[in-house]
Amino acid sequence: MLKVLTAAVLVASAVLVPTAQATPDWHVGTPPLTTPWTDDVSPTNALPEYPRPQLTRPEWRNLNGLWEWAPAAIDEQLPFGRTLDEKVLVPYPIESALSGLQKHEDRMWYRRTFQVPDNWKGQRLVLHFGAVDYDAKVWVNGRQVATHRGGYDGFDVDVTNALHAKGPQELIVWAEDLTDETYQPIGKQREVGDHGIFYQGSSGIWRTVWMEPVNAASISRLQITPDLPNQTLKVTADTSGPTGLDVEVTAYDGRRQVGQVKGKADAELRLKIPNPKTWSPANPFLYDLKVKLFDRGKMVDQIGSYAGMRSVGLQKGADGKLRMALNGRILFNLSTLDQGFWPDGLNTAPTDAALRFDLEQHKRLGFNTVRKHIKVEPDRWYYWADKLGLMVWQDMPASKTDAMPEPWRTQFRSELHEMVEEHKSFTSITVWVPFNEGWGEWDRTETGAIADSVKAQDPSRLVNAHSGVNCCNSHGDSGRGDLLDYHAYLGPATTAPTSDRAAVDGEHGGFGLKVPDHMWFGDGSAYEMEPDSATLTRRYVENQTDVLRSAQQCGISGSVYTQITDVEGELNGFFTYDRRVPKMDFAQVRTINQRIIDKADGSGTGAPDPGPGTPGADGIHFYPLDGSGEDAVGNNDATLQGGAGYGPGKNGQGLALNGSGQHADTGAALLDTSKNYTASAWVKLNKADGSFQTFVSQDGDRDSAFFLQYSGQDQRFAMSFPGIRALSPTKPNPGQWYHVTGVRDVVKGELKLYVDGQLVAAKSACTLDSSSTGNTVIGRAKFGGNPVDFLDGTIDQVHLYDRALTDAEVQSLYESGR
Repeated sequence: MLKVLTAAVLVASAVLVPTAQATPDWHVGTPPLTTPWTDDVSPTNALPEYPRPQLTRPEWRNLNGLWEWAPAAIDEQLPFGRTLDEKVLVPYPIESALSGLQKHEDRMWYRRTFQVPDNWKGQRLVLHFGAVDYDAKVWVNGRQVATHRGGYDGFDVDVTNALHAKGPQELIVWAEDLTDETYQPIGKQREVGDHGIFYQGSSGIWRTVWMEPVNAASISRLQITPDLPNQTLKVTADTSGPTGLDVEVTAYDGRRQVGQVKGKADAELRLKIPNPKTWSPANPFLYDLKVKLFDRGKMVDQIGSYAGMRSVGLQKGADGKLRMALNGRILFNLSTLDQGFWPDGLNTAPTDAALRFDLEQHKRLGFNTVRKHIKVEPDRWYYWADKLGLMVWQDMPASKTDAMPEPWRTQFRSELHEMVEEHKSFTSITVWVPFNEGWGEWDRTETGAIADSVKAQDPSRLVNAHSGVNCCNSHGDSGRGDLLDYHAYLGPATTAPTSDRAAVDGEHGGFGLKVPDHMWFGDGSAYEMEPDSATLTRRYVENQTDVLRSAQQCGISGSVYTQITDVEGELNGFFTYDRRVPKMDFAQVRTINQRIIDKADGSGTGAPDPGPGTPGADGIHFYPLDGSGEDAVGNNDATLQGGAGYGPGKNGQGLALNGSGQHADTGAALLDTSKNYTASAWVKLNKADGSFQTFVSQDGDRDSAFFLQYSGQDQRFAMSFPGIRALSPTKPNPGQWYHVTGVRDVVKGELKLYVDGQLVAAKSACTLDSSSTGNTVIGRAKFGGNPVDFLDGTIDQVHLYDRALTDAEVQSLYESGR
């Protein structure tokens, strides 16, 4: 948080008089959708609440309301003393309807006047900017008093030296926001939304602007960290002004004093709280704090605050798997993905009641956690999470999806650590998330180093180095942080914990429903669309039942369902984007959610006994693919589809496919995919480019249960589940025969890949392993309900086993040439 401090004494006068506060030529815009709070917003009540709940003083003035506004050009002269042509309602971003402008400009001027109350005379005057997106400069009475870069953190400036002795004071703010033209951290914002997962951006002032009087010596920040095992609150009162001051911190349970400590300011004090009441989602108890600052025995400042006593960590369950814990007990983190966008205010909630609404609905639905997705909210959002009892996974806003170049990497690190610094006293935040799905990530080792730096900055919380490490632009698992986080749509993810990291599902679900007259674009999509609310509710309950199974069998200790509300073209919310229509039966939602929290307690159930399987070298099915009409163990041969035919194979003939719809269908589900199995084949690729090609798979309801394949994304052979791949280390050569074998071992929770008889990859892959009832197929896969990944090449000698072959058995099969 930027602070510019000067040395003059404030000379104050009169009362607050904003520029043109009653000007009749301003009106709210017309958003495609309104919320229940849209009509509550006006120039006289734009977010009037005290914006900093963890450091309160009684004297302050809100500077929200109507400001003059105009677009700006590079190097344009400061419009000092000049009325600007348009009006904007601060703090709503200019692209929003609530701002009254509803348009984008890369650069802009804001202007207003204010007067300082007479009773503030003799004190310093500090202006507070909650957030300006993205680069900001501030002038008071024509004198530049601040510059700031960063769209999600606040900055303060002591403007005392720039004030006139009396009369109106002129305040001008310049803002530049190039959004996705640069690599600045923007989260889901884009200058133009894509009707998909990226939304209309927000520019300029988007959080409360306010001012307050302080003494020359004052408390500027309060850092609070609970130390539950030692029944202590660690408290540091950072100060501005002279050094060597004294501080007194007192904790209250209601009106009853429960602890007090005295010591030096700007140093960590330990406030003992005997037999503390702990904070949790079930009982979000908060202690009130009073902090007094003394200069040679004279009190020069006093602030109010609050804190919760809780601990965050990892703990082994009865099944020996590492899980997330709160206050020394395993507690499943059941969360939604919360984007924090609004149809009327975009980045800014229309009112404080609206800001609170989304969190209240999490509690109503039975969730105990919120993943604040690549956005940072105003302080009052975290205050409500503290008060209502919701754990928060706090994401760092991502830049664009491709790798950040310098100097944006340095800027990203700076804004990340500032985000942690500004928010590390909020009780509700339990997890920091530096990266999402590789967006902006430039180096896997550097990702690990960044996670380590956040942990060093705040060792009291967990660090999720990379949510969705299996997805999208990810450079792979750095091995750092406290959590291993996979995304799986529809999912859930079935990640298994390691010896030092708990496993979580960072995103899953995404079931959608269209609600006429409540869609931003009049239409939209989701990962799976449903015809009605009853079906949507049923699919949610089924999906969450699988979350519980994943928790019990695989050991995930957190899950994030997408999402709490629709957002623009995404129609997968519990509510429509305007928050007017609930889309599911909330009673059923709450019941299954409470069941997960109650039952995902670390006791575990383990994997089912797979049995020994059928002995024999050929397996339960062997397809020579020589056109004989039968496989080698007496079953009907696979039926050729799409004009597939035979050609020269590894042994005699093989199945020659052209990569365009041709494959072979066995006509049955040949493998029980809830148990151990092995699939093996000789394959020769015609090409090895960026296209996926699957050799053997078995259809599930939506996706194949497994894929023995060439992964086009990685350009290597793979044995895969959706989102999980055991990959060979090298790229295969087109025109060369390879023996490729995939093994599923449910007891070890592994996928293994063998190439030419050698084990080349093993991947931890606990899954729910439900037995797929679709047919086993040769030469294609199924994904998203569609046939995909057709083989362009020749396949021969397909073996299927109902057991996990050993290394020696795979080597023997390869050497046999069958």
